Amino acid sequence: MTHYPGNSSVRSAESVANNLERFAADDPDYRLVEVDMDPEVYDDWHIPGAVHIDWEADINSGLGGKILDADELEPLLGELGITNETTVVLYGDKANWFAAHAYWALKYYGHEDVQLLDGGRRYWKMHDFETSTDTEPTYPTQEYTVSGTNDSIRALKPEVEDAIESDTSLIDVRNPQEFRGEKPPAEIPNTTDREGHIPSAKNIPWGEAVDMDGRFKHPQELKEVYSEFLGDGESISYCRIGERASITWFALSELLGVDAANYDGSFTEWEADNDAPVATLGGDRQ
Repeated sequence: MTHYPGNSSVRSAESVANNLERFAADDPDYRLVEVDMDPEVYDDWHIPGAVHIDWEADINSGLGGKILDADELEPLLGELGITNETTVVLYGDKANWFAAHAYWALKYYGHEDVQLLDGGRRYWKMHDFETSTDTEPTYPTQEYTVSGTNDSIRALKPEVEDAIESDTSLIDVRNPQEFRGEKPPAEIPNTTDREGHIPSAKNIPWGEAVDMDGRFKHPQELKEVYSEFLGDGESISYCRIGERASITWFALSELLGVDAANYDGSFTEWEADNDAPVATLGGDRQ
């Protein structure tokens, strides 16, 4: 079970497993959507009734942040059988890295009823819930319209520049070696020429937010992880291309109620500007 039973942003695996017929119905009330780092794992197995989004092709307009435009999102969701009123439950691999990024994108474009399946694929498989290897289901196409954006949850580069010299907290959620200025691990896309971090940022890897089974940590544990960000100030999370930062943003904003934003341009956009300072653990700037 989830540690957040009263929070409308998360849904337990048990709740989904007990209501699979709702997510496999043609009517658009509920839709289960899988979003993975490795899109091919969907074909290995997926939750019955789930449709699939390819994060790089469908959500990000290329590596290095910058989510798709509203006029691209509308047909994508409509073709998956989603309306503006649909309850969308997202899940995926890597403890929901990219599912959380899709959640953030939907929230940015104003979708009200969206939830993250706590634990993602990892928790679902560990507990032997029903899986399927059937081809991706199709549902009747619906009309979807984006009416606006929630700019408060998205940080752009000028806001990050201002944060360096202000009380706004910058949280680098990448691996410590990336933060120090070393090359990223092999599974992380190498999208930059310079390595290091944005000056003034603090390194709290995204994995600190989740347990070994993929679920978000208990509220008290999560508060301890992010204790220095629980005041009245704003926090901005970033990673390399915006996806890992979405997990930290979710933990702060949706679970702990912190005023938080996600910098989806992240370090790839930042580093590409030769005038943007990059710090290493030793304090040097490039």
